Amino acid sequence: MAPFSLMTAGVSTLAKSFGVFCTTALARCTSVLPATYSFPVKCLSSQASGPPKRPLNGYMRYVLQQQPIITRQNPEIKSVDIIRKIAQQWRTLSPEHKRPFEEASQRAREQFKVDFQHYQAQLTPAQVKQQALEKRQRMAKRKAIRKKRELTSLGKPKRPRSPFNIFMSEHFEEARGITTQAKMKSLLEDWKNLFSHQKQIYTQLAEDDKIRYKNEMKAWEGHMVEIGREDLIREQTLTTKKKPAAKTPVAKTGTKKAKAKATAKAVKKATATGKSKTTTRTTKGSSAKTV
Repeated sequence: MAPFSLMTAGVSTLAKSFGVFCTTALARCTSVLPATYSFPVKCLSSQASGPPKRPLNGYMRYVLQQQPIITRQNPEIKSVDIIRKIAQQWRTLSPEHKRPFEEASQRAREQFKVDFQHYQAQLTPAQVKQQALEKRQRMAKRKAIRKKRELTSLGKPKRPRSPFNIFMSEHFEEARGITTQAKMKSLLEDWKNLFSHQKQIYTQLAEDDKIRYKNEMKAWEGHMVEIGREDLIREQTLTTKKKPAAKTPVAKTGTKKAKAKATAKAVKKATATGKSKTTTRTTKGSSAKTV
């Protein structure tokens, strides 16, 4: 029993010595490294639950290094001003000072390619299909956001508001509730409890807003045509412009059908005239014989 106790004590002592040695060695290595490589960097390796994260560029690595330093030196400065100050420092850095950050970013990109290929190889066909679908959805969302920003910059009129939206905008400040969702819920209840003649006021305002939107859109689309942006015009407007006007039927003269009809009428008229003359002659002859 005694030898076993001695063996356990020796193993524990050896483990403690090894832990102290590793901690000391790590501290020495950290102190030897320059300040550029001593700042903490997020793990960029692949994860079991998702794809690997894209690596940071050189500028973002510099921001992560300088942000806590600037914050300690200037605790009263806002976060936006700190980022601006760091960006100004980055612009004034020489290529030699930027090189360590850019080289670290390049190595991270190469490792990201390897990790991403390894991650893609582990996916099933269903997961690959799902990723492609999610990518298309993200691209469509980004495209919609870019188009909305472009329309806003071009001054596209705002869509008309509904009666409830007008009511909510007028009474939002004094609405019950703390959060936005609670206020909207209380306003919806108040809207439902309004009488019809009270809602009629907001209905009329909404109709006026529709007229405003129609007039502004007409002028805006005319301006888009002038600057060569017909792709931004609504389809209903293009359909109205391309729709031909209804033409009144005009009788064509000189055609074969018209000539045939005229000839038939003339023959019919001549036949009727001949019959009437024959009837007249027969009547006169009968009367003469009677006398």
